[in-house]
Amino acid sequence: MSASAQQQARRQQRIEALCAASLRALTGRRDLHYRGRRLYQGEARLPTHAPHLRLDTGQAAFADCRAAADGMALRLLHSDARWHREHCPEGAVERLVFELLEQLRVETLAPADMPGMAANLRRRFDAWSRDFCRSGLTEGSLGLLLYTVAQMCWSRLHARPVLEETEDYIEGTRASLVGDLGTPLAGIRRHRRDQAAYAEHALAIARVVGEGAVAERAEAGQGEEDGEIEETVEEGFALLLDFDEADQEGEGLATAKSGRSKAFEDAELAYRVYTTRYDREVSAASLVRRALLHENRERLDRAIAEQGINVPRLARRLGQVLWRPRPDGWAFGEEEGHIDGRRLAQLVSSPTERRLFYRDQYRLGTDCIVSFLIDCSGSMKHHSEPVAMMVDSLIRALEMIGARTELLGFTTGAWNGGRAYQEWMSRGRPRHPGRLNGLCHMVFKDADRSWRRARRDVGALLKPDLFREGIDGEAVDWACERLLARTETRRILIVISDGCPADSATNLANDAYYLDNHLKEVVARRTREGQVEILGLGVGLDLSPFYRRCLATDMSQALDTHLFDEIVERIGGRHRR
Repeated sequence: MSASAQQQARRQQRIEALCAASLRALTGRRDLHYRGRRLYQGEARLPTHAPHLRLDTGQAAFADCRAAADGMALRLLHSDARWHREHCPEGAVERLVFELLEQLRVETLAPADMPGMAANLRRRFDAWSRDFCRSGLTEGSLGLLLYTVAQMCWSRLHARPVLEETEDYIEGTRASLVGDLGTPLAGIRRHRRDQAAYAEHALAIARVVGEGAVAERAEAGQGEEDGEIEETVEEGFALLLDFDEADQEGEGLATAKSGRSKAFEDAELAYRVYTTRYDREVSAASLVRRALLHENRERLDRAIAEQGINVPRLARRLGQVLWRPRPDGWAFGEEEGHIDGRRLAQLVSSPTERRLFYRDQYRLGTDCIVSFLIDCSGSMKHHSEPVAMMVDSLIRALEMIGARTELLGFTTGAWNGGRAYQEWMSRGRPRHPGRLNGLCHMVFKDADRSWRRARRDVGALLKPDLFREGIDGEAVDWACERLLARTETRRILIVISDGCPADSATNLANDAYYLDNHLKEVVARRTREGQVEILGLGVGLDLSPFYRRCLATDMSQALDTHLFDEIVERIGGRHRR
């Protein structure tokens, strides 16, 4: 990921944070947030099928993103989603029109005391209309029909003229539809505050457009099958309609791929482990020769010195977000506060004396532990040195302000399943065995060892053959359990990874997204419990499909001040939700 791509990712995250805050404020729903460029309520994704609100937050202007947020807020406030789904037509074209009309309905309900919201939505619809025409999608008869109906419905609902730039272009199609759509158009304007009554007229409009689409197809000699129409709509009107689950990726930022796991759902979200016989938790230093550890530590020190990382400055920045006032005894001889009984005699001997009180005394300190959990899968070995430099610097800075730290890693016991997979094969390969590999959880530094005593062991991160495959969900659970065993009041887990969970044997025996879905379940459960704060740090990747709090980083660039500042902001809590 280039520097410009990283800047784009940061811009996207800031825009999504602002839009999510706006949505929460407008709707009163505290669990609205963006992940993977999509809007979620809790762990449920909220679809955005209205064509003029489907935006790429990494590319679109902020004004467009804000308008889309306003539109989604009105949809959540004024539309019954379950009722809408039950009455949504099946045909692709009819569904498209019905979805659009419901969104246009709620947009007419923007509060009168929020004229800026209505203006945002009006500008957004106009911008979409221009983009749709300029893309050439209206050159076909079906595209022109859909565009004309969208303009007519918007104009009638808002009591405003259609877009002036295309008014002459759509006039012929508009005139031909007046006879069929006159009554439904009057009905949607009259019943825009009643979803059920409005839907009757919206469905009538959708049927007219659907029949028109079938007629256009039949006239062109391409058949009248709804499946063929749907294929044409999806291929020819990608700007207008996209009901699939495919991720929308920007040009610069890669987003972690994820999907639904049938094996995980069939097991009622119960994660299975074929055998734990080959799992192990080890000290990472025990896997590396002492001479190599010493050599790796010297190599790491040289690289950190060359980068010129200012650890004291980093410590000050961390202190600003982690320090909290802590009781530190009493301050005596004060002029106000609690009366000090030992000094009452002084009041008799010196009636003008005022320093007879004591108060609570506080000092800044931190009661916090930060755990770094590093994905030691094969692809991460190429990033091992910059990751080690970054983590080493953060651990030193955190300890300078009094925070506890630990450094953990996770990989598998072998490639391609190892002995667990061989055991499964010898027993006839039963269906859906769950996780089919041994775990290897590594401790590079535990919380009770200082950085000075553990600094040599951090060099084990530079040993390439420690990196095999990665089973992230169980590793996150393991790291959280270690944190919960601590007495600190604030516990933060930072997961550093460059991709999705990957174990070839497990994926082949179950399905491609089995481990992905388990990771999502673990992170969601731990987040709901609220005892551990989890932050995903993506190495050249956006991990937002898995982690609500996340940051994409570019380890091919120098570890600059800006990167550390963004990590500090996420640790401190000023993050996207």
